[in-house]
Amino acid sequence: MSDGERHRPFEDRRLLVVSTNYAPEVTGIGPYATQLAEHWAQSGARVRALTGMPHYPSWRLDEAYRSVWRTVEVRGGVGVHRRRHYVPSRQSALRRAAFEASVLATGLLAPPPGRPDAVIAQMPSLAGGVIGARLARRHRVPYIPVVQDLMGAAAAQSGIRGGDRAATLAAAAERYALSGATLVGVIHESFVPRVTALGVDPGRIRTVPNWTHVQGPTADRAATRARLGWDPATPVLLHSGNMGLKQGLEVLVDTARLAPDLRVVLMGDGNQRDALRTRAEGLPNVDFLEPAGAGEFTDVLAAADVLAVTQRASVLDMSVPSKLTSYFVSGRPVVASVADEGGTADEVRRSGAGVLVAPEDPAALLEAVRKLAADPVAAGELGAEGPAYVARHLSREAGLARFDDLMTEALDGRGSTGR
Repeated sequence: MSDGERHRPFEDRRLLVVSTNYAPEVTGIGPYATQLAEHWAQSGARVRALTGMPHYPSWRLDEAYRSVWRTVEVRGGVGVHRRRHYVPSRQSALRRAAFEASVLATGLLAPPPGRPDAVIAQMPSLAGGVIGARLARRHRVPYIPVVQDLMGAAAAQSGIRGGDRAATLAAAAERYALSGATLVGVIHESFVPRVTALGVDPGRIRTVPNWTHVQGPTADRAATRARLGWDPATPVLLHSGNMGLKQGLEVLVDTARLAPDLRVVLMGDGNQRDALRTRAEGLPNVDFLEPAGAGEFTDVLAAADVLAVTQRASVLDMSVPSKLTSYFVSGRPVVASVADEGGTADEVRRSGAGVLVAPEDPAALLEAVRKLAADPVAAGELGAEGPAYVARHLSREAGLARFDDLMTEALDGRGSTGR
């Protein structure tokens, strides 16, 4: 087999990627759906993406799409079919249900983007999983849902209002979306028991970890700190990403209240941003930054002293934050305020790039940060484990190769179906 044949395994295959999140979104699962679809397009496949309007993590429609109801655009060789849907500015079980229902309605009522040879769907959203399953069944082609989060568990564990009832409904939708899958991808092995409990044969589950989708830092660290107004002598604890309920970011504000000599930076957006601002009123050592652009994102991460990942104590096995891949590549030590038995804790331990503290415990978090700030050599050694871990396990090439294997297995298992 020639090199050209090896690198174009899906020549002329028609592949459909279903994901509520997609470029130009730059955080969350959008970059993974985008890079996967564009990778397959470059591999010779005819790829279409069925997605929503850009809205994450701000939970506001991107200004460029506010007057658009349906659109088709070409990005990176992929035909991107967008459908309008409801976007709740605040989260509750009812509003989240309305969001999912609107995605489902527009996805099912609008004509699908052609007949695929295989369908791959990112979950969440639940609606995306259901749409992917229905399209695959309609065309009798392989279907591969990829579990990035488990919404049933999320509703039960995140503290969202009405979560128990939402968890029951979400689990039913997840069961439907997963039950007929050819193969099921999970981003971490800690998801396997939950997916199995939803009726999936363990023999059909494959682990496909997320990869680092950002470039490493390039700017001078001191210059970046100066540009951001961070005193060289003041330790900076930074959290980047979605500001939602499950993150439990109140612990960072409360840590800042205990330590006037520490600067706490919350960079990103989300439905809890306003509530966190209110909680931080009167604290001069808490900063809120807009999400950094792709060109400077890891430079800002690298300029901090410590990077924080936080989750509510109840969050165990329904999510592994995608921010960890970016944190690791930045080369700074991570402090994880998360449940010790969850997948996030497993990943931090595996990387060797961070330390674990009890969730929702500002004093424990502060103690860990101060220890790292007092020993920059040890902090630097800890942080250096992140890029090394990325190089070994989380490179883009390795991540995309796993998906190539997943798609090849699904297509081979169904013979010439859909050709």
